[in-house]
Amino acid sequence: MNNCVLMVEVISEPELRQTTDNFEVANMMVEFPGLRAEDPSARIRAVGWGNLASEISEKYHAGDRLIIEGRLGMNVIEMKEGYKEKRAELIISRIFPLGSSSNSYSATPAAPSKVVKFQSSPSPTPEPTAPAGKTSSISETPAPGNYTKEELDDIPF
Repeated sequence: MNNCVLMVEVISEPELRQTTDNFEVANMMVEFPGLRAEDPSARIRAVGWGNLASEISEKYHAGDRLIIEGRLGMNVIEMKEGYKEKRAELIISRIFPLGSSSNSYSATPAAPSKVVKFQSSPSPTPEPTAPAGKTSSISETPAPGNYTKEELDDIPF
């Protein structure tokens, strides 16, 4: 199955167009970092169709950070100089904003956040009991996040 998920930064403003059949299509160039720190960033054209194209052109701008999911395709483009060039593009199926940047667009104004703290009284937890004549095999495990380095090193990945 051809499916890619990329964390990207929009580097060119989305361009909204219509095909001759009145389908909307939005194109934008995005950039994502290499696998290692010394690897250069890669750029790819991302394309959205239909309602997604309208959403892309309205909500996203250069500088926005996104997670995009879609299908990777290769296009062969004939250049004026007489040679053919292959270019990759990602046909977007889903798009998610990652965070805010100075250029990002927000459909709703930011409301002041209000922190509400809930306090609950500790409720007694009943001790597990085994049926008469049986022994319990419940072992104590540490709470999530309370593992030692040695315990984490033993986890197979």
